[in-house]
Amino acid sequence: MSEYVFESLEKTLETHIPDAELKEIKRILYGKELRKIILPQTALDAALERDFDLQGYAFEAAPEQLRAPRVVRVGLIQNKIILPTDAPVLDQITALHKRVGEIVEVAAICGVNIVCLQEAWTMPFAFCTRERVPWTEFAESAEDGFTTHFCQELAKKYNMVVVSPILERDEIHGGTLWNTAVVVSNTGTVLGKSRKNHIPRVGDFNESTYYMEGNTGHRVFQTQFGKIAVNICYGRHHPLNWLMYSMHGAEIIFNPSATVGPLSEPMWSIEARNAAIANHCFTCAINRVGMEYFKNEFTSGDGKKAPQSYYCMQRRRLTTGLPDWASEKHSVAAKVQIFFFANNQN
Repeated sequence: MSEYVFESLEKTLETHIPDAELKEIKRILYGKELRKIILPQTALDAALERDFDLQGYAFEAAPEQLRAPRVVRVGLIQNKIILPTDAPVLDQITALHKRVGEIVEVAAICGVNIVCLQEAWTMPFAFCTRERVPWTEFAESAEDGFTTHFCQELAKKYNMVVVSPILERDEIHGGTLWNTAVVVSNTGTVLGKSRKNHIPRVGDFNESTYYMEGNTGHRVFQTQFGKIAVNICYGRHHPLNWLMYSMHGAEIIFNPSATVGPLSEPMWSIEARNAAIANHCFTCAINRVGMEYFKNEFTSGDGKKAPQSYYCMQRRRLTTGLPDWASEKHSVAAKVQIFFFANNQN
């Protein structure tokens, strides 16, 4: 008997529910069905060759008589690490730079204006281990680190705003570590950074071992394509966190994360949708994919024994799911979603 693999909620519904009922169920669960974007064949071919899943959907606004819609193309990237977690630090970072560079190139073919990467995208999400080394060696300057320079080159090459969440080392203030998102404009200029406002201290995670709550407040960045903000990971659980970004003028709020399915999957899409509805803005939630193995066993933050691996849940789109694979062997190397936002707001 073959092992059952749960792919996604949507796939299960589509397999077992008649079409007429399925449409109504999806309407109740997700709201209005989004139009699927026909992506360039060159992009689809490149995604297939480079082993990542590529999908595109459009949020459409009602037409107005006197104003044309502002169309913004947003790319959300979630990927697994490339090398084993015990590989040399610089090799791991370089491999991820190469991989993400390949994916961003495809996003550019699709006309993406703003791309957001996953939380701490240049490293394994090793904060569950509470080990100091080698994980703190992945930290780098938000303003002048090699990852920021890498993103500046991507931004200039593709005329694309890049949101780059990293582990930051603040050299000016004693090498303090922060969980930070760097925002690079489409001209290659660093517009600024936004630090993680809320830190988990539950289950396998007590991230205050590495960094504390951020001190940058609720920054909003004016880009050529609109006003954006970054609500990193655990901040999604706090409604007032979303509210403050919106009150400061954010039109699109990104939520780059790294978390596990059983803990967060029931809440994730509800939180993101509620935030969008309550704050009259677009919200974009992202995770990483795959299984990450660590050399040493680690104890859980709640005192329970924890394993040597960390399984990352794949973020599902609000209307149609990317596959939620049961194990690493079934997982493609990355998921990329392209969204077109048609927005008539000033």
